[in-house]
Order: sequence, then C-alpha cells, then structure tokens
Amino acid sequence: MKTKAPIVFLFCLFTFLPSHSQMRVNFSEDSPMRKLHIAEMAITNLYVDSVDERKLVEDAIRGMLEKLDPHSSYADPEEVKAMNEPLQGNFEGIGVQFNMVDDTLLVIQPVSKGPSEKVGIMAGDRIVSVNDTAIAGVKMAREEIMRRLRGPKGTKVDLGIVRRGVAETLKFTVKRDKIPVKSVDAVYMIRPGVGYIRIGNFGATTYGEFMRGLEQLRKEGMRDLILDLQDNGGGYLQAAVQVANEFLQKNELIVYTEGRQFPRMDYRARGNGDFREGRVLVLVNEFTASAAEIVSGAIQDHDRGTIIGRRTFGKGLVQRPVDLPDGSMIRLTIAHYYTPAGRCIQKPYTKGDIEDYALDFDKRLKHGELTNRDSIHFADSLRFYTLKERRPVYGGGGIMPDVFVPLDTMQYTKYHRQLVLKGIVINTDLRYIDNHRDQLRSLFPTFEAFRTGFQVPQALIDDVMKDGEKQGVKPEDDAEMQKTLPYLKAQLKALVARDLFDMSEYFQIINEESDIVKAAIKCLSSD
Repeated sequence: MKTKAPIVFLFCLFTFLPSHSQMRVNFSEDSPMRKLHIAEMAITNLYVDSVDERKLVEDAIRGMLEKLDPHSSYADPEEVKAMNEPLQGNFEGIGVQFNMVDDTLLVIQPVSKGPSEKVGIMAGDRIVSVNDTAIAGVKMAREEIMRRLRGPKGTKVDLGIVRRGVAETLKFTVKRDKIPVKSVDAVYMIRPGVGYIRIGNFGATTYGEFMRGLEQLRKEGMRDLILDLQDNGGGYLQAAVQVANEFLQKNELIVYTEGRQFPRMDYRARGNGDFREGRVLVLVNEFTASAAEIVSGAIQDHDRGTIIGRRTFGKGLVQRPVDLPDGSMIRLTIAHYYTPAGRCIQKPYTKGDIEDYALDFDKRLKHGELTNRDSIHFADSLRFYTLKERRPVYGGGGIMPDVFVPLDTMQYTKYHRQLVLKGIVINTDLRYIDNHRDQLRSLFPTFEAFRTGFQVPQALIDDVMKDGEKQGVKPEDDAEMQKTLPYLKAQLKALVARDLFDMSEYFQIINEESDIVKAAIKCLSSD
C-alpha cells in the first residue's frame, strides 16, 4: 500500500528524533513532509512549555484525517482493541452479561459454559470486588470495571460476590478464557413457514452464525425469510459478501469497489448459496449502514427480494487499516462501494465538516423524510435500473426501500424517549428482575409459557413513573401517558424476556410492535 510507508516513517521520526541536533532530514526543499517535520521539531524543542510529543503527533494525524472524509480516522491502541472485539467474534474475560444497577455490577446471565458459569456464578449475583479492590459503591467508571475483569486467557481473577439470600460475601476465583461475541441477535419462526434472522453487525463469525440459523429454520419448516438489518452499522466486507452469496445465482455481482489508487474489484456470487429460492424480505432503517447496505443493495438490484423500511444511512466508503508501530491504527478511505447496478452507496458530504455529517438524521427528520416518502427527492442523474425487472432505483446516498414504512412519532412519545434516554426503563426493569427472578422462573419455565402468560404488572409501570418523577421526567398530560403505555409495556416485557432467556426472545416480543416487521409480514401475506 503506497500510503503506509510514509505514514509509518513520519510516526517514527516524531517519536525517535527529539533533539534539536537531529532535525536534519533528507527531504527536498519543497516537500510538505519537510515542512511538517520542522514544525513538529520546533514545537518539541523550542516551545515555552513542555509538550507531550506522542500526543502532539497523534493530534497532527487526527487533524489531517479530520480534513478528509467523515470515515477516515485514527484510533489509539485501546480504541483499536475496543473497536475490533465486536467484529473479531470474541474477547478474553470472565464471561458474564452484566449491567450497572445503583452503582453495582449485576450479573444478568453468565455465558453458557463460560468461565464464570463453571465456578458457580449465577444470574442475579452482584460483583462487589475484583482482586480485593471494591468496585461497588465507589463510583468507579464502567470502563475501569471492564478493564479489571478482562485479561489474557488463562489468567485468574478473584471476585467478591453478594448473592440474594446469602449473608456473607462469596469468594470465587475465575480463570479467564476466550468469550464468544455473537453478531446474529435473533433466529426464530416469526410465522408458519416464515423464518426471521436479525444480524447486529458483520463480523468474523457472522457467516457461520447465519448459516446455523438458516439450518435451524429449515428444520422448523421455513420457506420464506425475513432478514432484519435494522440498526446494523456494518463491519467486514467479506462477511457481507458471504451472506449475500447465499441468495444469488452464480456470477451475479454482489458489490464492486473502486478508488483513485485502487482499480475496480468485483465480488461475485459463487452459485453455491443455500437460499437461492424462496422469498426474501430485508428490513432496513436510517441506521443500516456499510456492509448491511451492500447486502441490501445486491438483493434489490438483482430483484431477488423486497427491501422494507426507510432509506439507509449511506456509508459507501471503503477503509483500509494502516497499522502503526505502537498498536494504534489509521483507517484510511481508499475507495467507494458500488451496488451491482452501479449505484454509489455513499451519501454526499463536505470534507472536514464532520458535525454536519453527524447531524444527517436530524436533518432527515426535520425535512420529513423519515415520516413521508414524498419528502424524498432524487435527481434524474441518480436514477439506475434493477438488472432483471428494470425497476428504477436511485444512488447518491443509501438504499431506498421498495416498501417505505414511516417512523411513527406518535408511538415514541417525548415522555417515553426521556424515560429511555435517562436509563429509567432499563434500570427499573433490572431491579424488577433482581427482586422476582426466582418467582418468574418458577411461573414461566419456558419462553412459550412466558410469552402467552406474562403480563407487565401495574407495580412495574408505577415504579417507572416514580423513577421518572425523581429525575424530572413526567408526561405532559394523561393523553401522552395513554399513548406511551402500549409500547412501554411491550418494551418492559421484552426486557424481562431478554433477562430470563436471551436476546432472541427479546426480539420475539418487541417485533410484534414494530411497524417495519408488520409491513414485512403483510407483504408476505398479500403475495
């Protein structure tokens, strides 16, 4: 890669040439690199106050990248690790799902067959100390708690556990291990003959998880598939290509990339896909981006399925990682993604204006695009045609769905949004689960029993309202309260299902309230 050598060289110069006598470098007189090097050396050696040379270099790199596109970026070593873990499909730690309740780490579920479950840690346990250091009631940052719990595979950590009904603090020694991170959130039969798979991101394990989901649903009688890519921010290109391959015929183009220094590269279906027959409906919204848009665009351009929801985010820039010596990384945009029909997925942007780019959602909402299809206008120059049925589709930013589903601003009232944003809904739910876990498991030993038999108690609703009032969150009037209740109850029931069972059960509850999911089911019923 042509850009890697000079960038790494620049970093080495900044780090290892601190003295004034070392400022001579063999750059040509008019070289921009010479100018940048002299400026850095002058600041380091002559500035009135001492400076952190490493931070100075990092700020310079960030400054250069900020003047480019919105997706070229710099990440320090810790940021690189945090960024890669969800995509790599695992991390090293103790293996618990947890949340913070009243400044205490509450175990939601230990990972099945993980290191914590093996030593006897249970759902509902509170972790109060790590290696004899208190982490409860001390206002410790969540990131610091995670740093203490995580560590290399094979290392051991001593945990202090408070368990309901047990007077003394329990002591456990947990041997850390590789902990899997799933990217497929839900797999189930949403209607007779109709399977549902939700992919949260495209990581290293996505394709394998997706294929296991297809196999499971086929055994349960699936003929048609709803593929939910809502809120999927993307991930690995190769994972998206692998998933798209399952729906397309041999040699059909999935996506191609092209950039100034990178010639066109085509990614095509191999013809060995397991779901080349049967109806496919892809669910998208304004937060569907990048790799998820590649899958959506390929299915739409080949007239292979129906895209349902709202126009996607419009992230069609290809980044290549440039690894730096200290473990930091530059993610540099090198090309554009194009759909099989030739549409550029990337939405317009102004170089260096990241704030305007970040406010795109607010602009779409303000202009009515999220609530009214007629508010969306495309220039004739952006018109393309699907490859089989010759239907008009448009480039210039994201994937426009075949079936538009407006955002229901009445369902998500201002009162409900405030309850969610301040963490009131989830924290009240966690306290409810903590107090009633054994009772709920006894009453509802299976998800089917829970789905049909559990009703959100009024006491839980009352607790949400009381907690809201304590933080100054109140409905404007009784009418707003009544509008809020149906979705609030569904959300609470779904959260209880998630904590008693798993994420798939959460979506089985909440999807029944989703307008986009309802539209997909209606499409299948009407065909």
